[in-house]
Amino acid sequence: MKYIHKNPEPGSLTGYNDRLRNKTPNWKSFNKSVKTDVYHALLKEQGHICCYCGIRIFRKNCHIEHYRPKSQYKHLTFSYTNLIVSCQGEDEQRPTKPVHCGHKKGAWFDEDLMISPLDPNCPDYFKYTGSGEILAADNPDKLDAAETTIAKLALNINKLTKMRRKAIDAALQIVEELDDGEIHTLAQAYQEMDSEGQYTPFWAAVAYTFKQYF
Repeated sequence: MKYIHKNPEPGSLTGYNDRLRNKTPNWKSFNKSVKTDVYHALLKEQGHICCYCGIRIFRKNCHIEHYRPKSQYKHLTFSYTNLIVSCQGEDEQRPTKPVHCGHKKGAWFDEDLMISPLDPNCPDYFKYTGSGEILAADNPDKLDAAETTIAKLALNINKLTKMRRKAIDAALQIVEELDDGEIHTLAQAYQEMDSEGQYTPFWAAVAYTFKQYF
């Protein structure tokens, strides 16, 4: 999981919320043009990777995720600070199979047992094996939360584990030919988005792999 630094909300969303004031929020009636602005803003700040698993996403294969479910936190339905982008499309009734990340989480939420990608320290709560498995890091304060988050988001399904392993193997192949200084330089560059404003898929797993060399 990669930390998401929230940018200011789109001006169109601010205006929409101003007009919505004192009315019951209804996500199904969300203005399409404003929703499109929100999509673009979220994808940009996340560097086109899923807020939970880190897979590459674009508008056509993702959905706007309410970190705190709108069914329980209606007042946060259109709050930009509660909105992130998760992989798999918008059809909540028939999501892409196998289901994982936002659609798998559904309406579940527990403040103490969910690791938030909006927490600057979230990458430190997980570790990765060479086979592509994501595990809870040895952090006694967040061990239960990390394990629960992995289970509730189905982050260790075969599909994601294979994709993570492929990303990790590619990173290991690169570092085999580099000295320590070059690995450090590469790891630093890897923290940034590319020229197209995108992070490398499975950023957190590869970043953890690089970290093992320091």
